[in-house]
Amino acid sequence: MDGANDLPPPPPLARLMDECPLALFLDFDGTLVEIAATPGGIAVPRRLADSLQMLGQRLDGRLALVTGRSLEDLAGHCPVDGLACAGSHGAARRAADGRELGEAARTLPQAAFDALHRGAHELGLALETKTHGAALHFRSAPAKGEQALAFAREVAGDHDLAVKRGKGVVELTQPGADKGGAVREFLRHRPFAGSLPVFIGDDVTDEDGMAACAEAGGFGIIVGDRTPTAARYRLPDVPSVYDWLDL
Repeated sequence: MDGANDLPPPPPLARLMDECPLALFLDFDGTLVEIAATPGGIAVPRRLADSLQMLGQRLDGRLALVTGRSLEDLAGHCPVDGLACAGSHGAARRAADGRELGEAARTLPQAAFDALHRGAHELGLALETKTHGAALHFRSAPAKGEQALAFAREVAGDHDLAVKRGKGVVELTQPGADKGGAVREFLRHRPFAGSLPVFIGDDVTDEDGMAACAEAGGFGIIVGDRTPTAARYRLPDVPSVYDWLDL
């Protein structure tokens, strides 16, 4: 893995599209919208949904949003009808026509949710429950990050769950529910099959998606300066992502 600041910018999107069938997998928070203090506090550009639809048309449908948010939460911020999406870090996967792809996503056991509610209250953390997971947010109290991580690992060990750490958040999911799995599932189906896959993301959980793209002959693009990363290229911030995608 390389340091992000040492990475070059990606080649122009138009050039890549001219060279071969290209598929884009886009993270949401920190990539298409600026990260906010709370999940509900994001500011979504008014024309983002329309711009993504047009980008998807340019790519002949080979565009998917791959986010840590649940699909329901994502749709509440950015209408995604007609776009392929994966939510809850890849646990729930949906084709552009609305079909579920792969195995149906499983929610966390109720006992895990109960433990998380109790622990979050005791630690003074914000708990976000999702359709297929849960997240402990400590962005407003960064000093509690290690406590949040230790508590999440305790709950995960008790209930055979996976822990994912991100920017100001620790999440619990079912094992195997990651963004790499979502990318691999999309690549098994038309119109993504046989394309050159590119994943754009900013956080640790996006590394799984980048690795899956690299396995299939593509690459990742890191947003920001987080290190280490498996990305091949770098874009410095959210506005530069918009510029590169021509949104």
